[in-house]
Amino acid sequence: MRNLTRLKSLQALEASARHGSFVGASSELDVTPPAVGQLVRSLEDWVGYPLFKRSRSGAERLTPVEEARDALDDIAQGLDLLESGLRKLRGRKARSVVVVTASQALVANWLLSRLEDFSANYPNIDVRLDVSDRVIDLSQGEADIGIRCGLGSWKGVKSTFLMGEEIIAVCHSKLLPSDQDVTAGWIAGQTLIHDGTPHPGGGFPTWEEWLARSGANQTPLDGGLKINSTAAVIQAAVTARGVALVRKALVAQEIDGGRLVHLLPDVRWPVKWAYYVVASAKALRRSEVAAFYQWASSLTTRPGERHAADFEEV
Repeated sequence: MRNLTRLKSLQALEASARHGSFVGASSELDVTPPAVGQLVRSLEDWVGYPLFKRSRSGAERLTPVEEARDALDDIAQGLDLLESGLRKLRGRKARSVVVVTASQALVANWLLSRLEDFSANYPNIDVRLDVSDRVIDLSQGEADIGIRCGLGSWKGVKSTFLMGEEIIAVCHSKLLPSDQDVTAGWIAGQTLIHDGTPHPGGGFPTWEEWLARSGANQTPLDGGLKINSTAAVIQAAVTARGVALVRKALVAQEIDGGRLVHLLPDVRWPVKWAYYVVASAKALRRSEVAAFYQWASSLTTRPGERHAADFEEV
């Protein structure tokens, strides 16, 4: 005979361990922090020892003791199985939700056009997009899955390579000269749009570096347009504000649709950053999250390209 009278206490324990505080757990469980604390204390009374080392400061004020750490994996899997069983009880018409986070530029220029394929293959799974240029904390459950551009090593998540990236120069077609070919020298004389978004470790070029590789025998004009948002840089190029250096994957649709022109396509500048689909181990235990992860992982990898590699950081 199963004794499930402590189910709420187990939920409080698992959520408090993930968030590192009763406050974080309370927001997830939709109860007050004191109520979470009381549920955990009742479990501590039952087992006969404290389940957390408590600290008055720091990002994580609660640290599970060794016995709790050993048990939490089983508890989390059990709660996930209970949730799965409840969904099955609701029947075949029940819909699941996957929360996917990605940057504004990636959502608008790459992800949205592909989501119809996922919906066609998984009609009972709804995708909710959390569009944000900040790195959402997936290990704390802020979203289920992220599609990120970076070096591929994020703490607390599993990362699977999607595709590499390179930097290209683009502009609107109406800016193209009618009486001469486009050259590096011509580009250097245009209004240059600078992306001020940080790209640590990515090897992203400045305009001076890109033009030097392109064979320009002159330095670019001073000034230009400086923007600290990649999405806004692309929009500025689309509205003919100047010539921009951008990530190729983010403007592929604009180029295909004729809204932007790829300048000097023979000039290649691959960067160290690449695109990855990422999720926490806990989220991947849910069937709908695992389905989206597997679908996203298969989107852009092709034979002859870099093989899809899994990076475990959990």
